Amino acid sequence: MTSRLSHQTLLAALLLAAATALPFLAGDYYVQFAAKAILLAMLALSLNLVVGYGGLVSMCHAAFFGLAGYLLAFMTPESGGASIWLSLPVTLAVVAAVAAVIGVLSLRTRGVYFIMVTLAFGEMLFYLFHDTKIGGGSDGLYIYFKPEIALAGVTLVDLESHRSFYYVTLACLLGTAALVRALVGSPFGHALVAAKSNERRALSLGFPVFRVRLAAFVISAMIAALAGFFSAAQFGFIAPQVLGWHMSATALVMVVLGGLSSILGPIAGALALLGLEELLKSSFEQWKLVKGLIIIALVFALPGGLQQLLGLLLPERAKDEIKPAVNAVPEVAPHV
Repeated sequence: MTSRLSHQTLLAALLLAAATALPFLAGDYYVQFAAKAILLAMLALSLNLVVGYGGLVSMCHAAFFGLAGYLLAFMTPESGGASIWLSLPVTLAVVAAVAAVIGVLSLRTRGVYFIMVTLAFGEMLFYLFHDTKIGGGSDGLYIYFKPEIALAGVTLVDLESHRSFYYVTLACLLGTAALVRALVGSPFGHALVAAKSNERRALSLGFPVFRVRLAAFVISAMIAALAGFFSAAQFGFIAPQVLGWHMSATALVMVVLGGLSSILGPIAGALALLGLEELLKSSFEQWKLVKGLIIIALVFALPGGLQQLLGLLLPERAKDEIKPAVNAVPEVAPHV
């Protein structure tokens, strides 16, 4: 056990050291690319909270991601950047409220019906911005200034600097990963996994399944919104396509590619998918076809996702990622 923990700690330390040193070793293009990958990793991590741990395949998380970008655009004045102390909390609060409404309605369904309902809500938000002038229609909106992190008129962090922006996104990823890890290791996470494993049994044991799933759905939406907020700030542009189901499907591919019910899995899946796309774009004209074939091959070769590779190096790691709560509660009658 001690040896396994030391190996995991060493691996985590090496990855963190590499991520911290990246801006000093690579050019601006790669620093910006890494920041983009980190933000999409946050989106995948947020989706994995409800898919991997909750068993709820949501197809509207891109809507939360894109909605956050539009909210930033609305709150950014023409003369300068929006204050992050105001714009970010407002964005998270609005997205949480929207997610709560969607969650209350969609979580009353199960299986494929849940997928259809969340897909429908996502498409509703897409067409709200695409077919109306609320957010510039299909042309989208430009964000000419990045949010300002200032206190008493003194700039604390200049987000116009690629290096500073990268470190802010890295801090957000580390913070959200720590949050998700704490959640899934808490009684809340045990209840969420128990409901996924056997909903009837969880209900019979007194778990408030609906409230737990709703809370997980809202929290995951807020993490997606955090990623969308900084993604819109990075590119200075937000368009309806970001809210579409294609984006949600891409996030789902990242989760499956990296590995379900894991903290590092979705992060690895996002980095691998974006890195693969970047490599193939410069090598093949029909790079999307090649990418699809490679992903299919990886799924067959590694059914547990990329985290399975780490499991080969640390065989006992996967067993300790999370213990389903259904195994931690007392046995009940066979008919339950």
